[in-house]
Amino acid sequence: MSLAAAAPARPTLTGRVGLVAAVVVVLGEMAWLVAGLPGAALVSDLGAMAVSSWAAVLCVGAARRHPVNLRRFWALLAVTMMLAALGRTVWTVERLGGIELPHTPLVGGLFTAGIVTGTAALLFSRAGGRSLVGQARTLLDGVIVALALIPVGWVVVFRDLADSDVSDPLRTFGLLYPMFDLMQLTILVAVAGPGRPMWRALTLIGAGLAIRAGADAVYVSLVAHGNYAPGHPVDVCWPLSYLLVGLATGHPPPGGGEGEDDAAGESPLPPWWRVALPYLPVGGAIVAVMLSRRPTGQTPHLVFVGMMALLGVLALRQGLAANENLRLVARLRRLAYSDQLTGLPNRLTFIRRLRRALRQGGPVAVVLLDLDGFKQVNDRFGHAAGDRLLTTTAERMRDAIGPDGMIARLGGDEFAVLVAGDRPVPPERLAVRLLAALEPLPGEEDLGVHPSASIGIAEYGPQHSSHTDLLRDADIAMYAAKAAGKSAYRTCTPELRESAVSRAELIADLRRAVDEGQLLMEFQPIVDLATGTVRSAEALVRWRHPRLGVLTPARFLPLAEETGLILAIDRWVIHEACRAAATWRERAPEVTVAVNIAAAHLCRPDLIATVTGAMGAAGLPPRALTLELTESALIEGSEAVLDRLAQLRDLGIRIAIDDFGTGYSSLSYLHRIPATELKIDRSFVSRLDAGDARAYATVEMVNRLAGAFDLAVVAEGVETGAQHAAVTAIGCRQGQGWRYGRPTALPDLLPTLVHEKISSG
Repeated sequence: MSLAAAAPARPTLTGRVGLVAAVVVVLGEMAWLVAGLPGAALVSDLGAMAVSSWAAVLCVGAARRHPVNLRRFWALLAVTMMLAALGRTVWTVERLGGIELPHTPLVGGLFTAGIVTGTAALLFSRAGGRSLVGQARTLLDGVIVALALIPVGWVVVFRDLADSDVSDPLRTFGLLYPMFDLMQLTILVAVAGPGRPMWRALTLIGAGLAIRAGADAVYVSLVAHGNYAPGHPVDVCWPLSYLLVGLATGHPPPGGGEGEDDAAGESPLPPWWRVALPYLPVGGAIVAVMLSRRPTGQTPHLVFVGMMALLGVLALRQGLAANENLRLVARLRRLAYSDQLTGLPNRLTFIRRLRRALRQGGPVAVVLLDLDGFKQVNDRFGHAAGDRLLTTTAERMRDAIGPDGMIARLGGDEFAVLVAGDRPVPPERLAVRLLAALEPLPGEEDLGVHPSASIGIAEYGPQHSSHTDLLRDADIAMYAAKAAGKSAYRTCTPELRESAVSRAELIADLRRAVDEGQLLMEFQPIVDLATGTVRSAEALVRWRHPRLGVLTPARFLPLAEETGLILAIDRWVIHEACRAAATWRERAPEVTVAVNIAAAHLCRPDLIATVTGAMGAAGLPPRALTLELTESALIEGSEAVLDRLAQLRDLGIRIAIDDFGTGYSSLSYLHRIPATELKIDRSFVSRLDAGDARAYATVEMVNRLAGAFDLAVVAEGVETGAQHAAVTAIGCRQGQGWRYGRPTALPDLLPTLVHEKISSG
């Protein structure tokens, strides 16, 4: 709906005049009837005709003014008001013709038609049910309430009347109007529903229905006891109810617009009283039936017919509820066993089919597929684009598999294919089909919205005790495919399985390593190449595994980075290194310590607090500490990381770029990073033995580059005299490697720091 339509319509001069006139008519009629002035009956009739006609005109205007989804509501309400005016006109003519209370077929037909159109208007209101079943349910709820009130009304109004007083069918039908009013009121409460903003128009119409129900109840009671005469003060209630309908036309819906559909979101659960509303009067009806029985044991005819009709409607309502329950069960089953985004079977269905295939025997294989780079698609283009990609990918894979297997979405970007029974196609061929189906179409690769896939295959065998073992092996093979470069498939082998199990066991042991004190620290000296004096020592962590012995960092640090355990290990290394450096500086005050910092730790805002806390606890000055960072960690760092490094440098802590030359070396980041030294990677130094001119030129170039940036240079991995001579000739100031000392524990390092100079020859 447009903003203009959403705002309350400003009434025109004609509309304001009409409203004032309608109010004046109602107030004038009220005063006339209460005062008992002559001609009260005619005044009552004319007032009802005038106000209902005015309300009909306003409803027609609202039908033209409001959006499409409300036009039918206002049109039906306009017809209802027209029928009310026409019915009152016929009533007046017949009354003036000599019938005191003209409950004639024509009058009854007009008023009944008004009840039908009014009820239909409520069912087609903005808040009404969108489906035919929902509208039928709401209508039946209202009919149940109306029929349940028949025996109640008999006990309250008609119990003391003779059968002759209610023997006329038309007269009896006229006495049922309060029940019809309450039926409509029940329908209005039902369509208002929970979770929707209450439309003010419905509030006014509901107030009008309540007034009319009360007026009809009083009218019926007065007529039944012979105390009613046209022009009674209760007559003013009917034009008052029409006045409220006219006022309702000035209120727009509370929001939304054309085409709004409740199906766009989940409908809230109704409160308990809303569910019980149509059944609460049934209990009162049962009691009323018992009270209405005559001394002869007979039940009044009207009560009997009403209860039979009530039982029939209740049976119909319960049948409708049973049908809805069956449809709901079918929908819940679909929700439980299928993926809502792609329409494929979900994990639950896949597991059930897999277990059934294993019970039946025969060859069974699982092809597990994981999309590579799907997270980048979500991050770059948003989750809506990711959902579209999953949908199209699922369609391609379904077409590629065909009848040769059952494909399911296990969750996220992970899919699986079950190949069971007398399969005509080996699972490896299905994997090739899937990879071919996921090849980017023309234009997709340029857009960057088409990830590749890694596929793992596992075939059921004696080594598997359950379906979980088979899925685990497929997962192992899938990660092996990822490690092999992605966009590939691997079949699980005993070697892959043993490697994965050993890896998982190592990760589990690593989680206990820090707490149980299994980590140990070794230090490798960094020497001045000109004098042979030890200038620093790099802290290197080792793991004393209870079963595998001492493990080097290459065996466990990659696992620690994958699992997040690197943070705890980093903190332990920083504290131990600072404590060790404080110890040796009592004997060698110029020797510093170098500590490697993981990329994950570099991105954490508590890095500065960790480093300063470790130095403060050990009593180590900042100038005695060097933090070594890899090129990749520095390049991937954000502005916050650079600010963090600048703060550390301002404290006096030195920053070294480790393994320089192996990553994406860039002159631009050397300008931004507050580094103090470069460490040339051992892969270049190791080739100096063979007289590799390119390696020599690379080391020389890095040394000159460091000099231009006023950075110290450390040559890593110096193991032979020839390498020592080469890096010295190039001009590197410091060196590190087995040529100068292997990593050793602190007690073995102390003599080297204090008493010895390492030979430079």
